[in-house]
Amino acid sequence: MGAHEGFLDSVRVAHELARRQKEISVAEFFERNKHILGFGNPTRALVTAVKEAVDNSLDACEDANLLPDIVVEIRKGENERECKVIVEDNGPGILNDQIPLVFGKLLYGSRFHTIKQSRGQQGIGISAVVLYAQLSTGKFTKVLSRIGENEPAHYYEIGIDVNRNEPEIARSEIVYWNKEHGTRIEVDIVGDYRRGRKFVYEYLQGTSIVNPHARITFIEPNGEKHIFDRVSNTMPKSTLEIRKPHPHGIELGTLIKMARQTKAKKLSTFLKTEFTSMGERTSRAVCEIANLDENINPKELKREDFIRILDAFKKTKIMAPPTNCLSPIGETLIKRSLKHETKEISPEFIVATTGPPSVYSGHPFQVEVGIVYGGNLDKDSPAKILRFANKVPLLYQQGDCVSTIAISSIDWRRYGLEQKGGRGIPVGPAIFFIHVASTNVPFTSESKEAIADIPEIKHEIELALKECARKMQRHLTKKERKKKTREKFILITKILPEIARKAASMLNKPVPPLDEVITKIMDVVWIEDSIEYEKIEGDKERYITKSRILVANYRQKPQRFNLYAVIPEDAIIGFVEPKPEKITDRYIKWNLPTIEPISKLELNFELAGLNKGDFENDLYVEGINPDHVIGADKWEGGD
Repeated sequence: MGAHEGFLDSVRVAHELARRQKEISVAEFFERNKHILGFGNPTRALVTAVKEAVDNSLDACEDANLLPDIVVEIRKGENERECKVIVEDNGPGILNDQIPLVFGKLLYGSRFHTIKQSRGQQGIGISAVVLYAQLSTGKFTKVLSRIGENEPAHYYEIGIDVNRNEPEIARSEIVYWNKEHGTRIEVDIVGDYRRGRKFVYEYLQGTSIVNPHARITFIEPNGEKHIFDRVSNTMPKSTLEIRKPHPHGIELGTLIKMARQTKAKKLSTFLKTEFTSMGERTSRAVCEIANLDENINPKELKREDFIRILDAFKKTKIMAPPTNCLSPIGETLIKRSLKHETKEISPEFIVATTGPPSVYSGHPFQVEVGIVYGGNLDKDSPAKILRFANKVPLLYQQGDCVSTIAISSIDWRRYGLEQKGGRGIPVGPAIFFIHVASTNVPFTSESKEAIADIPEIKHEIELALKECARKMQRHLTKKERKKKTREKFILITKILPEIARKAASMLNKPVPPLDEVITKIMDVVWIEDSIEYEKIEGDKERYITKSRILVANYRQKPQRFNLYAVIPEDAIIGFVEPKPEKITDRYIKWNLPTIEPISKLELNFELAGLNKGDFENDLYVEGINPDHVIGADKWEGGD
């Protein structure tokens, strides 16, 4: 074949290839790649179907400021392969003309273009469930929704036209529903309930932990009912949308696109108007560090200029992003939820912390961590990890998640847990709780089962874990010291006086004073605390928390020091006695008077705004060697 014939043949092939090219519908793509969305096998498909429906219900209730009351029911299908999943909520309902689009069109939603924390953003979740039901069983999804008492209830049977990614409506009518408002979805899918039951239960239990304001009822195929009750009647803080990214972590391509689309005519104006936390001073500083004229038109900048701007962002001290776009759970509610869901384990210690806001790729995020320790937890098994993103449990791909990677990178041996070589998941009676809240959680895939290993997120998780670990270690050390000192104290205060009394009786002499002997042997300041809860009349939930602190000087010399009691962020300080030196929203500080040897001092305070079991005294001392104190740690918080 000559060169000319070869050229003609390649032309024909190119035209043939061009003729075969056609646009692929997003629904058609996911039809052939359903594993990407979490429907790779019948077990995961069942969990994903429940998850997407419950997530939608929670978001809808919170948008309407309604305490969620969600019922999840799983029934047997027409054959052994099928399951019927029913999820019903008390949310605001969905407008009639929106129902087909919400359930029958992929990539249709209200959150993709907003920058704020939410469970779903891509507009794929619930419509993907509808698509999977259609593919796996050939059945359309049944949807019932009502928006108000004086409004009709609308019933639909909906599928998806995969070629056009448009809703396919098999039936639509107005029906009677004795519910004032809410939405009910019923899907028939190929799902393995026998294998998936454990994961469904864990998902709902985890959802209850990170959504303490929700009540979730789970009804199994055999009729068995499980209720995950709410532990708080307070709605979470609502999130506000921010329309601008933060400069820290913004990517080069995004920065170039923003500059090409901006209406600003000057670089300084572009920086101030298109980014959050950028004012006159920081914009000018970025321009100076990047060695760029602040009056230049951003559309005239070259790729090298944008690289210099990115570098200048890193070198400039820029205010943290606003936090009103995030809605963390909070330390008190995390501890309350963990305590409620682990009550059968009777844990010895629960600690939680909410870290400060940070940024990755221009997106604000916040990390919350908790540790449950002791009780009936297995001492010889790897610690259990509870992972969450935007108040949604992550059940799969644990090893690929940044939460697991962060845990594995810490040497837990220094905190009392076993760990071979100081790497990997530690062994011991512990449960780790990790929640990442962000305006854009960087999941490893569309199925949203693990968070990518982003350095900024990993760093914040490690910091929060270490803070909780230090508190756990202090608790264990304090417990052991108290145990040993209490044994010595009982020996001295019970047995020694008895020996002295008998010896005096035998010698017919008066009982000698023992104070000096006791202080010489004990040589500590003993701080004992107790907590009582008093019901508030007419309130089923709220209590007055009463804390009593007893300080006893068992040293040979008089002692004078400062005592701090740390207060939870949700608590309101009431009665305090004696009068403290200082009260802030974080602590109460007493400048204690001189306590003579073998003398005691009692302190009392009351807190409002907490539930029974929410509070544990967290005490610190200043102005005394903490090695001589039992029951409190060294204060390092500053004044």
